[in-house]
This record gives sequence, C-alpha cells and structure tokens, in this order.
Amino acid sequence: MRNIRMLLQYEGTRYQGWQRQTASDNTIQGKLELLLSRMCEEPIEISASGRTDAGVHALGQVANFHTNCTMSVEEMQIYCNRYLPEDIAVVEMTEAAPRFHSRLNACGKRYCYRIINSEIPNVFWRRYAQEVPDRLNVETMKEAARYLCGEHDFKSFTSAKKGKKSTVRRIDRISIEQEGDLLTFTFEGNGFLHHMVRILMGTLLEVGMGKRSPGSIPGIIAACNREAAGALMPAKGLTLMEVYYQ
Repeated sequence: MRNIRMLLQYEGTRYQGWQRQTASDNTIQGKLELLLSRMCEEPIEISASGRTDAGVHALGQVANFHTNCTMSVEEMQIYCNRYLPEDIAVVEMTEAAPRFHSRLNACGKRYCYRIINSEIPNVFWRRYAQEVPDRLNVETMKEAARYLCGEHDFKSFTSAKKGKKSTVRRIDRISIEQEGDLLTFTFEGNGFLHHMVRILMGTLLEVGMGKRSPGSIPGIIAACNREAAGALMPAKGLTLMEVYYQ
C-alpha cells in the first residue's frame, strides 16, 4: 500500500476547521476525503500535522493518506486541484516512506498571526488579519515575547480541558514585524496546544495596550491557570505557515 504525502494550502474562512465532523460536511478533512475516495475508488482517511480550528488558514499544512490507487502522484495532484473548491489547493504530492505520519513525525511548526493596527478597516486583509484600533507599543510586546521563549508549562495558554497530556512545550522564536499598519507575529516551536497561539496573541496585545507589563509574563506562566492569561483572539488572523520534519 502506498503512503502519499500532501502539502496543502487553504483559506479557512468558510470551513468548520480541519477535523471531519458527523454534524457537518463543511470541513477541510471532509472535503479532501470525499474527493480522494472518489479518485482512488476506495475509502480514504487522511491525517494532518494538526487540526486547525474553524476560520484558521494554512499555507503549509502537511497531510498523508494510504491507498492502493495506481495513479501517479502527478495525476493525483492534477485531479485534486481540478475538483477541489477554490479555497483549498494541493501544492505538492509525493510518495512517502511507509511509516511516515504527518502528525507523529512532525518536530516543529511555524505560525503567523496578523494584526491591522488602525481605526480604519483594511478591506483586502479582512479575512486574514484581525483589526485592533488601539495603538500598540511594539517594543514592550517584543520584551514580553522574550519571556515566552524557551521550554515552559504553557497550561495558562490553552483552552484544552484538563487531561493527562503534558502541557509543556518549547517556543524557539517569536518575532514581531511592522509594515505600516500591518503587524506580523511569527511563532516557531516544537508544538502548540489547543488555542495556544491565539491566547499568546491576546496576552501580548494586552501588553502592547499597556494593560499588562512585560514583566508579568513569568507570573502568568507560573500560574498554570487559563484565567491568568489574556483573551483568545479570533481565528481569522492565524495561519499555519510551515511544519518541520527531521
């Protein structure tokens, strides 16, 4: 049986996230599995590096599936892009090693969150960036971001319900770049918890607005309490940029 690896792009605006749902067929996974099953003439289940939430976008999502289909990967890619909705695209399709798993083999990810820091809405970024009219102090946010880098228990920065899984993660880099009214926050690390980037963003923005000090970050981390951190930011500003593998 062949193992096919896919590099995907999608605009998450109109979807109920990545994960297949019984109550809705409007998910990225659902659309892909329906098409791949028809193409391969057999039931197909697809795995992704992670389950992006409703409204979250992807520039570099990685997924894989197993099939007995004899089509070449080039033919598969052409078929997929011909019949997929216009807001989902297969950028690359390759043969993977039999044991490759897009989630289990991932060793890191890079996300971007974009902010339009202006009282005037930006029509062309409305689906990909969150509007924040309050003037932000970029330098204090950069100072706060330095406290977040490294390996910590990020329990304060997740909406996940209590469970046995570890909430320890490592953030390798947080960068903040400004181009006019557009602020781009980049997060790189070995893994991210449910809603983690969006809660990190809410916390950093509160620092930028002067509602928190940069020095408050170690205390938020130590609290291991969701209520200690900032607000959960809307999904539309978040994009999965790249997934790393050894």
